[in-house]
Amino acid sequence: MGDTPLTHLDDSGAAHMVDVSAKADSVREATAEGHVAMSAATLDAILAGDAAKGDVIGTARLAGIMAAKKTSDLIPLCHPLPIAKVSVDIDAAEGGLDVRATVRVTGKTGVEMEALTAVSVTCLTIYDMAKALDKAMEIKDIRLVSKTGGKSGDWQRPDPQADKG
Repeated sequence: MGDTPLTHLDDSGAAHMVDVSAKADSVREATAEGHVAMSAATLDAILAGDAAKGDVIGTARLAGIMAAKKTSDLIPLCHPLPIAKVSVDIDAAEGGLDVRATVRVTGKTGVEMEALTAVSVTCLTIYDMAKALDKAMEIKDIRLVSKTGGKSGDWQRPDPQADKG
């Protein structure tokens, strides 16, 4: 394996937790997004607060925040981080709900996985709370949107509309 850019693999290819002890603390932030596609009737019921399990959006937001804080318990090689901020936004969109999570920390490693975990669990919670209305819902397009800080610097997902010009 040698000079692999995969930092969670050692020279023999075995998985290991990266030693970040020599890294300097810096402010790091990551934003991820996803979408839960659903029928118009399901979306209307969620927005009206008519789902049998209660407040879908409020519960899903809390689940996403909690998930970001528990990422190192779920992803084997993630470091536990002293998360400073998690925000989860859930907005009605064409064909369903858009989910966006931003996580911030001052630490030695980034929070991309925390943002992605927050979005994933938020979407799963929406599905769980509304599945009685629409088992055909689809969780789609979970992806990192941006990250700032750290040795690798800032990164922003290219705008897909820019290529369609």
